[in-house]
Amino acid sequence: MTSTSPAPAPFDHRMAVFGADDEFVAAALPFLAEGLGAPGEPPPVAIAAPDKLDLLRDALGADAKDTVLIPHTEWYTGSAANAVAQSAGYLAAHAGPGGRVHLLMEPVWNGRAGRSVRETTEWLRYEALANLLFAPMATTALCAYDIRTAGTAIVEAARRAHPDTAVYEDPYRLAAELDAAPMPLPPADAEPLPQPSADAVRRSAAARGLPPADAELFTEAVTAAAAALGPVTGTLMWGQAPACVCELRTSRRVEDPLAGFVPPPVPELEPDQGLWFTRQVCAYVDVRDDGAGATVRLQYG
Repeated sequence: MTSTSPAPAPFDHRMAVFGADDEFVAAALPFLAEGLGAPGEPPPVAIAAPDKLDLLRDALGADAKDTVLIPHTEWYTGSAANAVAQSAGYLAAHAGPGGRVHLLMEPVWNGRAGRSVRETTEWLRYEALANLLFAPMATTALCAYDIRTAGTAIVEAARRAHPDTAVYEDPYRLAAELDAAPMPLPPADAEPLPQPSADAVRRSAAARGLPPADAELFTEAVTAAAAALGPVTGTLMWGQAPACVCELRTSRRVEDPLAGFVPPPVPELEPDQGLWFTRQVCAYVDVRDDGAGATVRLQYG
């Protein structure tokens, strides 16, 4: 007679919107208490601005010692793909069976004015794709949005990515909408490369002012993407350090919005997992599929 473990509950992705410190505490405390009271679940985690962690520490009292408090600047350290990797790594190392853990998460961009439309779009894509990436996990996440710093437009857009709101949209449809906007045309002085070989990319990156270590890392990201996408039918380079750009045109379609976001199952990347490495290295990886092939634009820095 054999026994099987029950299938994990689906990813529980919630949203809390607040405009005052006491409203944040009022939303956070019941959520963390839910995690503290979950049988067999590891300590709940609060990832937020340091001042909000101080509020939680005081409000939790004796329960603070059983709650993991992480400044959000230590969690959100780069691109949306980096945030995916951080979350996946934490779940693998610390979550209970099936990914069971409560995570309260306030991204740094909630507390940083001046985010560009492009940066905002990238993080909204992350929120939408989280519903797919972590769907098999029993993780419970509460995304904290401070309307004082995030702003009304961002909060309203983020509601579309959270299943507990009345305006939630299918993540595939939302990601496709975000990717439908045309990219700006390459500049007139963009440099065509005969092929995205390591030597050609490294030489162009160095000429555009990237220090040797950065030029090498960008080269590895470009060649990994080219290997995953191939065959590449056109390559352009432009920009100056730190914002160097490489655009790859390929005859292979890229229809999956999760391409490059799914962590590889083993440390050694397979050829078609190169986009994961590319997304970890580059600040932005924009993909546009036109039905006949794809244009993939990589920006370093």
